[in-house]
Amino acid sequence: MAKRRVLLKLSGESLAGARKEGIDKSCLDSYAAAIKESVLLGNEIAIVIGGGNIFRGMAGAASGFDRVTGDSMGMLATVINSLALTASLQAIGQDALLLTAHPMSPIGSHYSAPVAKQALREGKVVLIAGGTGNPFFTTDTASVLRAIEIGADLMLKGTRVDGIYTADPEKDPSAKRFERITYDEVYARELKIMDLTAMTLARDNGLRIRVFNMDQEGNLVRLMKGEPLGTLVENE
Repeated sequence: MAKRRVLLKLSGESLAGARKEGIDKSCLDSYAAAIKESVLLGNEIAIVIGGGNIFRGMAGAASGFDRVTGDSMGMLATVINSLALTASLQAIGQDALLLTAHPMSPIGSHYSAPVAKQALREGKVVLIAGGTGNPFFTTDTASVLRAIEIGADLMLKGTRVDGIYTADPEKDPSAKRFERITYDEVYARELKIMDLTAMTLARDNGLRIRVFNMDQEGNLVRLMKGEPLGTLVENE
């Protein structure tokens, strides 16, 4: 089994579990255990987590904050989530390094691609927080950007569904799942996998993305063992 370097994108909402907001300790611990097991297989894992369980920049803008302030608050929310997962990983004996888009010592070290790659080679899980460090960019875009920067073989996008469908499977029971789809077809079908900035950056740099259900226990480890779960998005 080939060992891989992957960038795992997790949504902030996934950390909230049934609570729908905040951080559910059982979800956090389950993710940490799966990540550690995946590293023990010899894989290198970097992680970007959203902050929607704490604060969303767009929601803040709708509530009266200006967009720059709202997005800055959202970026800080990703740091809180990343700090929580870092602590959970360290508690079970998995070495982890938290890097942030803005200098935030001593909470985390300032992000640097060479530092991240060296830590991955040393067997550490690298959590990259703070988005791109700029407003108006989503954590999906940050995930793609960081995946390219660290030379990831694959980006894994953990969701609550088991791949990409012709329609929303939670609303349309007749929706069909793709095992593989090209970026051009995603555009043509107007599928809402990620925002267009993230999709275009991934397509133009040849980054492959696999969308899978992270909430089903064991899925991450199965993927890291080579099982083709979910949907693979790539160029022709």
